[in-house]
Amino acid sequence: MINRRNFLTTVALGTASAAFLSACGQSSPAQTGSAQNPVTINYTWWGNDDRAERTRKAIALFESKNPDIKVNGNFTDFAGYWQKRATEAAGGGLPDVMQWDLSYLRDYGQRNQLLDLGTVKINTDAFDKSLLPSGQIRGKTYGIPTSTNAFAVYYDPAKLKSLGIAEPDGSWNYKEFNAFLADVGQKGNGTLFGGTDYTGIWWNFNIWLRQNNIKAFTDEGKLGFSKDDLKKWWNLTADLRGTGAIVGEDKATQLLPKSPFGSNVTATEVTWDNFMAGYLADSGAKELKLVPVPSDDPVNLGLFLKPSMLMVASAKTKYKDAAARFIDFMVNDPEVGQIFKTSRGVPASKTQRDGTTFEGTDKLVVDYEKSIEKYLKDAPEPPIVGFGTLESTFKRVTQDLNYGKLTVDGAVDAWFKEAEDLIKQNA
Repeated sequence: MINRRNFLTTVALGTASAAFLSACGQSSPAQTGSAQNPVTINYTWWGNDDRAERTRKAIALFESKNPDIKVNGNFTDFAGYWQKRATEAAGGGLPDVMQWDLSYLRDYGQRNQLLDLGTVKINTDAFDKSLLPSGQIRGKTYGIPTSTNAFAVYYDPAKLKSLGIAEPDGSWNYKEFNAFLADVGQKGNGTLFGGTDYTGIWWNFNIWLRQNNIKAFTDEGKLGFSKDDLKKWWNLTADLRGTGAIVGEDKATQLLPKSPFGSNVTATEVTWDNFMAGYLADSGAKELKLVPVPSDDPVNLGLFLKPSMLMVASAKTKYKDAAARFIDFMVNDPEVGQIFKTSRGVPASKTQRDGTTFEGTDKLVVDYEKSIEKYLKDAPEPPIVGFGTLESTFKRVTQDLNYGKLTVDGAVDAWFKEAEDLIKQNA
């Protein structure tokens, strides 16, 4: 994982280089090609071999419909992906088009590394208007969502049946959810745990804040919640740590790269709904189900559709028209929806969604998102600069809680210090 200080330095250098080149008059107008002399754009993404195969099919389809444009695609894993982007940004050579994560949008957008997609032709008529702000910063559009995902509680009905535990319907508060996890842990008798510590996931904390009408970040880029709020959150599972309700951190580490849920060590998992196919493949389960996360307010579940990923373009691409046409194709074309199904999340564009046939696993995810429509609120705006680091630290501090290295008070102090230092550094 890239070091935060190095990241800021390299991106800042890239920005300075861009300003210097612009001052020297070296920026180029958009260039176009022809079928006889096509232009080539570079496109990069993160993911596994399955996503690579689907992406290459989509690229081949695009090239067949756009003979004046060639797409040179390459991919890597998520962690290595951001190291490469930081290095490229420092050298002023970001790829023309990139798959992007919401956590890093403000870092690059606010430093003028990304193209304002509002200045090129990309059709967003088929997108839910509550979703588009997640790709916008200070009135400019830097990212277009490819797809959506939402938080859910996964469970394995066969495992619950083997323990004599009734399936949940998702209408639970935190006390009831904790009792459910404890019941699984007690009856699992050391062979099956209730779940992982759900308080270790930043986005689940964000949902809890929304349930309590608290903003994660202020409009000025400061933390919108207090130390007491975070203490309440991490204390939610204080009585469960070290019991069968929550799998131990040492056990979870031994199972990597699989999750405890995918390894059949836990009966539940709280995470994004587009992980369904991966969990089925890892666990070998015949069936997995999804229900909403717990909430102490039955009419406010704090849920939202988050872009599972976005498409962005480099601010310095020479091929703005080609980049825009490729992005428009990847987010809107119905045939692209058929290629990816829900492997990127549920297609964000209605045009692409309506043109896609969802069956089996894909239908489960789509049906879940339909079932929670009445609870959905606006998607969050891009998090503050440096959010990727804060998200990683949130998980690490919770792991230390589960190892017993930190008390809740100590964990809150440690996370807040790092967060406040980072915000001051970027002010």
